[in-house]
Amino acid sequence: MPRVNETHDVTLTSWVVSANGDDSDFPIQNLPFAVFRGKGSAERFRGGVAIGDQVLDLAAAKESKAFVGMARDAIGAAAQSTLNDFMGMGGEAWSALRLALSRALRSGSPEEDVLSRCLIPQANVEYGLPCRIGDYTDFYSSVYHATAVGSLFRPDAPLLPNYKWIPVGYHGRASSIRLSGHGFPRPVGQTLSTHAAEPSVGPCRRLDYEVELGMFIGTANELGERVSIHDAEDHVFGLCLLNDWTARDIQAWEYQPLGPFLGKSFVSTISPWIVTTEALAPYRAPFSRPADDPQPLPYLSSETNSAEGAIDIQLECFLETERMRSTGRAPVRLSRSSFKHSYWTMAQMVAHHTVNGCNLQPGDLLGTGTQSGPGREQAGSLLELTSGGTRPLTFENGETRTFLEDGDSIILRGSCTREGVARIGFGDAVATVRPAKP
Repeated sequence: MPRVNETHDVTLTSWVVSANGDDSDFPIQNLPFAVFRGKGSAERFRGGVAIGDQVLDLAAAKESKAFVGMARDAIGAAAQSTLNDFMGMGGEAWSALRLALSRALRSGSPEEDVLSRCLIPQANVEYGLPCRIGDYTDFYSSVYHATAVGSLFRPDAPLLPNYKWIPVGYHGRASSIRLSGHGFPRPVGQTLSTHAAEPSVGPCRRLDYEVELGMFIGTANELGERVSIHDAEDHVFGLCLLNDWTARDIQAWEYQPLGPFLGKSFVSTISPWIVTTEALAPYRAPFSRPADDPQPLPYLSSETNSAEGAIDIQLECFLETERMRSTGRAPVRLSRSSFKHSYWTMAQMVAHHTVNGCNLQPGDLLGTGTQSGPGREQAGSLLELTSGGTRPLTFENGETRTFLEDGDSIILRGSCTREGVARIGFGDAVATVRPAKP
């Protein structure tokens, strides 16, 4: 687990002036990674690091004298068209490059003259998927979300017997993961309407979002090799925002007996920037369970996980309808919660995922599941906010929603803030619902 070090020093500033504002997502204490190219260009994609409102082009920067030894090898890997090779190098290489970047981008750095020529405004770039995502697993790690959803279908027993014993998950669809800024057609599928004698096929009528985080795997484990909870976070490169869109009516008809399928696989949205686990070190928090809940089995428990396994990442969800957009109204915030409320930690999810010998690969994506908190205003989906569609939300412009309509955009934002610690932001994850294709 990464520790607080000189790269987290709250007094550090950068010669990139835009990184020094209190509201910047990307101060010098963050330094997240993405893959980018010039907007509208035919350039090859390459790795970049966010600093203020700029992108440091790693392909251009790798010749700088600031990068020697392991940091030089690491920046060479990170400058490629995907981050997989860099992710697979492991924590020592990740930290070496982070330290070298931090020192080179600090105020007074002798590398300013050279590296200033390697900066490109974020407004002038477009992003690609940060890596080849070989596999995607989605967990169900919020007990508040699981309880709220279970209550709609099983009021007398919202949680199934296994929930508090294992991090429940399912194998998702990697091919339909898309980057922030896209639009997608409303999914079509088979549903069974209330009181109908047989199912029908048509556009989804109960389209929903899910506020999640995505965890990118860095170092691999061999087939048959279990990852101990003590080592689990060494295998996690970083986190992004994730919206795991869900067709609730399609899902309701199909999910028994094998779980999610077409109600999930039509699209998932991620943010372009991957915030490293090292950048998040100051925002660690204790992890605990209520005393009357089952305590994690030994392979899911450690002193370190109990002391600092949780992370206080604030997650916000906003809705922008087509009418709001056309009339110049700001998006409305639907919810705000924190990853610290998760019933399972990153380390527990990785340890459980591999307890059977499953081999994870660099670039694999693990979703946390919908991150709802204890309050209704912290619910991470419309299914919860509208009590299954029975309590519509009403907005100041007179519009109402139970589920999403065509033209609606969902905007996810994430950040870490605390007195005496530098703000760490994730940027946005945005996507817009388009009409179903004929």
